[in-house]
Amino acid sequence: MVAALCHDYAFDLRAKGLHLSQDDIRGRIGLMVFWIATAAISVAAILILLRAFLRGVSATTPTEAYDVQVYRDQLQELERDEARGVLSPQDAERARAEVSRRLIEADRALQAAQEAGTGLANGKVLIPVGLVATLALAVLVYAQLGVPNYPDMPIATRIERIEENRATRPSQAEAVAEASVSARPAIPENPELEALVERLRAIMAERRDDPTGWRLLAENELRLGNFEAAVAAQEQLVGLLAPETPEGVAARANLAEMMILAAGGYVSPEAEAVLTDTIAQEPRNGTARYYMGLMYAQGGRPDLAYTIWRTLLAESTPDAPWLEPIRLQIEEVAFLAGDPINVDDLPQPRREDAPLRGPDAAQMEAAGQMSAEDRAAMIEGMIGNLSARLANEGGTVEEYAQLITALGVLGRLDEARTILAEARANFAGQDGAAAVLDNAEAGLPQ
Repeated sequence: MVAALCHDYAFDLRAKGLHLSQDDIRGRIGLMVFWIATAAISVAAILILLRAFLRGVSATTPTEAYDVQVYRDQLQELERDEARGVLSPQDAERARAEVSRRLIEADRALQAAQEAGTGLANGKVLIPVGLVATLALAVLVYAQLGVPNYPDMPIATRIERIEENRATRPSQAEAVAEASVSARPAIPENPELEALVERLRAIMAERRDDPTGWRLLAENELRLGNFEAAVAAQEQLVGLLAPETPEGVAARANLAEMMILAAGGYVSPEAEAVLTDTIAQEPRNGTARYYMGLMYAQGGRPDLAYTIWRTLLAESTPDAPWLEPIRLQIEEVAFLAGDPINVDDLPQPRREDAPLRGPDAAQMEAAGQMSAEDRAAMIEGMIGNLSARLANEGGTVEEYAQLITALGVLGRLDEARTILAEARANFAGQDGAAAVLDNAEAGLPQ
């Protein structure tokens, strides 16, 4: 049912809108201060850029102008030298012709530089216009996307608001009443099953203490798409079973799932309470953990949803029904939690019959030819790799036992007992896990 729910329901992973009550006057003052500060900073930046540009244009004198002045001074100097008799008329004429030629070339270069300077003069208009246009565009974009009067919201305040919204979210009855028919899976008509269910209803009206009958009725009501009737029948079943038994735990998990189906994929406070009771009895129940993650995702806590789903993904078997919906949704949840990652890069389920990771035959043969120091270094490396992988990706209880045993052999008893305590907490309630860890603890040196 978990996989079917993922395909048939569309639910919003984003947090509900956080509406903050504010004093109107305070909000207007804050808005005014924001725009005044924005305008002042923008004008100051424009003035600084304009001042640097205009000063650069006005202070720049073409080097060709200096050349023209130099050649004119040289012509005057030639006139004086000729008058004093320092130069003969012929020499003065030849020198005058050469300097005049250079003066004409320098004057042409000066005229070209002045024409290029006209473009810079035009820039005196284009640059301010461009700056103003950039400022106007920035204001326009911010007006469309920004929220100038939105207050500061530290992470603690955000979490507090989200929890307030979660506490006041719609109840199961409200969600069922609002759930549209299109939001529920399309159930084909089945006259034979409908007739069977009708007879079963009549039987259960007289045999109200029959858990098998209530289980069958709930399952078949669900197959017909009668979600509210399925929930009612499942509640009867839950009332007949002891909560601490495996059957009672499974019945509660199924009840929560039926409630979520009836609400159109929404995890209501009542469904959350059932999930919480289920996890309290069996912390590793996969169905309950999946829907708890879904509840947090819907309620604006993708960080908690991501943690739950990431761990569940690594600890599940490859055929677990919740794996497909987790894989379809966890990338978006991870992105919202601030850890964008590809689902293939996450820890993946491990086959129960897969062998434990360890040295292969070639490594064992090589280890036999090593010195004691090299062999110890190799073992330390393998233990370090296993410890890092279990810390980052998780693993099976057998792998934890393998690490505990190896640490005990190396005499690192404190570290082994720390890993043992962690493993007991991680695998609490899992069938057979306690025995595996007890054996690992028994093998530790005293």
